Amino acid sequence: MSNKILIVDDEPHIRLLLEQTLEELEAEGVELILAANGEEALELIRTERPQIVFLDVMMPRLNGFDVCQQVKQDPELQHTIIIMLTAKGQEFDKQRGQEVGADLYITKPFDPDMLTTKAAELLGLRG
Repeated sequence: MSNKILIVDDEPHIRLLLEQTLEELEAEGVELILAANGEEALELIRTERPQIVFLDVMMPRLNGFDVCQQVKQDPELQHTIIIMLTAKGQEFDKQRGQEVGADLYITKPFDPDMLTTKAAELLGLRG
């Protein structure tokens, strides 16, 4: 079974930045999958079963909080690691992220090296 990371953001340039940031993990067998909204993300989480999801909060159709909550309430998916990646850095938003089960809450702008290192650690590839 290959390791998979799902990148979810409605902003194409953020998706591209995250993909470029994490692409060095592809050399270690990690498959990167992209989604542009919450509905697409839920569908891919159910079909592809990624180990890690980098999830934007503010998106059309289904926001990141709702996606996270649905994943964490599904016994078959609740082990999925959800990293909320958002411009919403207020304490209220972080609290909401914890309430819906996010494993990590990272605010934009983010440190690309830190994201790659964290993803590799969570997949057991390093550290």
